[in-house]
Amino acid sequence: MAQSPEPGAGCIDLASFEKASAAIESGHSVLVLGEAGSGLDEFAIALYDHFAGACHCAIATYKGSGKKFFEAIAEQLDIPTEVTDDNGKTKALTMDALKEEIAQNVNEDTLLIFPEAKRLTTGIRYWLEDLIEAGVKVVCLAAANPGRDIFLGMLEIELELPSDRTIREVMESEAVRQGMALSQSRLAELQPLAGRNPMLAKKVIQRERLGIRQDVQHTQYVVIMPVLVAALFAFAVVRFVGLGTNNKSLYITGGVALVAAMALKQLGQVRGARKRLGQ
Repeated sequence: MAQSPEPGAGCIDLASFEKASAAIESGHSVLVLGEAGSGLDEFAIALYDHFAGACHCAIATYKGSGKKFFEAIAEQLDIPTEVTDDNGKTKALTMDALKEEIAQNVNEDTLLIFPEAKRLTTGIRYWLEDLIEAGVKVVCLAAANPGRDIFLGMLEIELELPSDRTIREVMESEAVRQGMALSQSRLAELQPLAGRNPMLAKKVIQRERLGIRQDVQHTQYVVIMPVLVAALFAFAVVRFVGLGTNNKSLYITGGVALVAAMALKQLGQVRGARKRLGQ
């Protein structure tokens, strides 16, 4: 088996990589989640390299052509993609024939990796469902769990966001690739523009190389809800003033402000569905 990625190599989340590897070795199919641009492709390649010596591996991305997709899988698994007829003529297998040929030649020692799971069509997913039932291990990578058919039965592993140090290393590497000599102070100024996304980190350096000045794409905003709630609670003091002075207007105003503050506090805790970059 190939060695695991070295610590700090690329943007691979080593903790998640070890979890995914352990799950695969135990015979489970895995769904790896992470923001677009957070290193999913590198993660998929690292898994392929890691298991290439231990089992039959194939990595493929669906790009609109089902036949090419299955041909890529078959070729990596050393499964024939052509057939010779009785007249000695060779012709390529149809897509359905490829699916059947692959299904007949895979087993529990087969690992299939799909870096962009969201692109998989319904037909491909149903085909994979049969393979998983036969013991084939499948790894899918996506920005969010599609929440249907085969994905519901997969073990879910979420990638951690890269550290600030990792983002700085990505920016330095991209600057070298672009032939730029950026000082540490300039890198520190540019880093907030990338947040904790390696893809944005590279784009920041590329824009710097071209002299493009744009607004920040990754903003860390300040939550002001606590300030608003505190201000409304302050108006509740008016209620007690009205109570002490027998002023019904102040009493009612203070009571309404207090109720409004409690309502806003509860509304501030509402969270919608989480959206990932690229979803």
